[in-house]
Amino acid sequence: MPLSRRSLIIVGASALAAPGAFAAAPANGRLAFAVFRGKDKVGEHVMGFSRSGAGLTVSTEVEMRVKLGPIPVFRYAHTATERWRDDRFASLTTRTDTNGKVEQVTAAATASGVAIEGPAGRLTAPASAAPLTHWNSAALQGPLFNPQLGKIMKVRAARAGRETVQLADGRSIPATRWTLRGEAEIDNWYDAAGAWAGLRGKLEDGSTMIYRRI
Repeated sequence: MPLSRRSLIIVGASALAAPGAFAAAPANGRLAFAVFRGKDKVGEHVMGFSRSGAGLTVSTEVEMRVKLGPIPVFRYAHTATERWRDDRFASLTTRTDTNGKVEQVTAAATASGVAIEGPAGRLTAPASAAPLTHWNSAALQGPLFNPQLGKIMKVRAARAGRETVQLADGRSIPATRWTLRGEAEIDNWYDAAGAWAGLRGKLEDGSTMIYRRI
């Protein structure tokens, strides 16, 4: 299934809660990407990372706009606050505005699993579930839920090996690629330190969305 614009910012089995989450947080506390649809830049995706003791808070802001000539035909804004503690997912709140349609999701780890409420309704995911917010490659090893729609996603994750990925300034750096296949088609790259370095996803119209790290 091609990746939709609605699911780009996001993507069972039982497994231990994903380890190594904090190792993937960049040392400077920030990740920023230029977002391209084909060759055209359509927006930016910015993440901030704040540590406090055993806790980590990740804030996300995404703005995209697609134009047909001078006329905007697609507007997208997404914000999220994600919290981890002791390398385990703790909670998430998101708000997404797609061409004026607003969707919100809340999720929290509980004794019985991850309680999620969003446009898809209420559900309890496995305790090892985490949102697919891309920055944490360790989370790909367990169940993933869509932080925009609040539902478990049916995808297969695989480590594809070492290669290079291009940054926004044109440089290429060594990276490890992970593939997600199923109801979405996404490739993510992670640098030598484990930080998210790039993304490529197929859109439902057949075009390609690319993230290049700034």
